[in-house]
Amino acid sequence: MKKWWPLLFFLLALDVATKIAAIHWIPPLSYSPYPFGGIGIFSFGGITCSLNYIVNTGAAWGMFAGYSGLLFAIRTLIILGLVFFVPKRFPIWLVVTGAIGNAIDYCLYGHVVDFLHFTFWGYSFPIFNVADSCITIGVLALLIFSGKDKAVKAI
Repeated sequence: MKKWWPLLFFLLALDVATKIAAIHWIPPLSYSPYPFGGIGIFSFGGITCSLNYIVNTGAAWGMFAGYSGLLFAIRTLIILGLVFFVPKRFPIWLVVTGAIGNAIDYCLYGHVVDFLHFTFWGYSFPIFNVADSCITIGVLALLIFSGKDKAVKAI
């Protein structure tokens, strides 16, 4: 597990640094996303990527926005549970890294900073951040590789 610590620390630092940059350099999204607001990164084959700074007081995609204190308590308990009670595999630590990144936001700003916005052939995907990506990739890796462990134990 020790070999993954530099990557996890880098991802956490990247999350914090990109959120600071978003706060300072991207105008807050008040109504319209790119191309009417935000900063365009690329547009190719029906896929666009832009930077749009929004304040997220809820969970994933802004759900439960009125319960930020409760969400912080739940996130903290989940982080502690994952750290102390779950086997230490890289996907788990990836989820923990993302959760810590979003918890840092809540402690510093009282909300989570989201800024990455993709549109796929007209469908606007919810705006997210690096920490959200870590959580998503970690959960997907757990789902993909969880069947592998059971198959090996069954043999």
